[in-house]
Amino acid sequence: MAFDFRSLQAAMEINSYTLNKSGVDAYGQLMQESLERLGLHCERFPREALGDHLYFTSPVVQGQPRLLLLGHLDTVFPPGTFEGFSEDDTWIYGPGACDMKGGNAIAVQALAAVQAQAGGLANIDVLLVSDEEKGSDDSRPLTRQLATAYSYCMDFEAAGLNHEVVIGRKGIGTFTIDCTGKAAHAGNHYADGHNANLAAARIVEALIGLTDLKQGTTVNPGKMKGGIGANTISPSASIQLELRFTQIEERDRVLAALDDIVAHTWVPGVTQTLSGNLQREVMAPTEAQQAWLKTLNQLLGITLPTESRGGVSDANEMAHMGVTTLDGWGPFGDGDHSVNERALKSSFERRLEEVTKVLASFNAYALV
Repeated sequence: MAFDFRSLQAAMEINSYTLNKSGVDAYGQLMQESLERLGLHCERFPREALGDHLYFTSPVVQGQPRLLLLGHLDTVFPPGTFEGFSEDDTWIYGPGACDMKGGNAIAVQALAAVQAQAGGLANIDVLLVSDEEKGSDDSRPLTRQLATAYSYCMDFEAAGLNHEVVIGRKGIGTFTIDCTGKAAHAGNHYADGHNANLAAARIVEALIGLTDLKQGTTVNPGKMKGGIGANTISPSASIQLELRFTQIEERDRVLAALDDIVAHTWVPGVTQTLSGNLQREVMAPTEAQQAWLKTLNQLLGITLPTESRGGVSDANEMAHMGVTTLDGWGPFGDGDHSVNERALKSSFERRLEEVTKVLASFNAYALV
């Protein structure tokens, strides 16, 4: 199927950096106009500092499965840094090409094709959040609340190199361990101090020891700071760490270990506190997901390639809520989160054809 790049160009020429509310809302307005033309109803969730979240619904036919199409409106580059749209015979270039204005455009054009074929849409809805690139802290409660209405979800993040759809994503948590000791003059009163830096160094070794690559678990103490100067025993230090996991059991193991690390006395006189939280629960492959893939392979007449990724998306939230979820329905692209972001033109046509067939299989408009 031929893909129309004109609407995507208009979208990419709007800077929709997460904290650029006016830009995110301007792009959201383009999406709203496109989806309302297809008969979907828009419910807006206003935000003061972020762009508004947008939820589009079609008529509901009871007894038929409901499908949610999931996307985000925000991109990662502030105004004046990396902007615009360009193309050559093979690629399009610019922020959002593959992450994920390109995917959103595929969803809209596939919906338009299905609407034109059937005369309307039913049981297919769309959620576009405005803060995915900052971790979806604001939109997460909304996403989880809406998830309870759906049996299936398609997330339109970028496809893999061979047009893989994504069946698994790691969970992620970010934490800080603060160490509090006692300052003392390093020359005159060395023994009177309680060295927070020393405690932090020992804790870093313990944190790294929690990594289990065979289980897909990583604990990375990625940033440290501490102390006042070379002539002072350090009274304070902090460690920022990231946890990623592929299994709930590993999540629980590491969280329990963090509590033990914080409670342990690494240096006499130094105490520790833990702050932070889990940002994404794991998206793990499921039997229901495999059954859906089998159905889709029969529908499309191909075997959809699959992959798991270490990165996270809002698909994690849907899967956590028990919704059968497949991610990676956008175009293949690379360079996302860099000034080299691009997407393969031929990939748009392939994905548009595939997604149109999938959506048509869910469309219950004839039963309205």
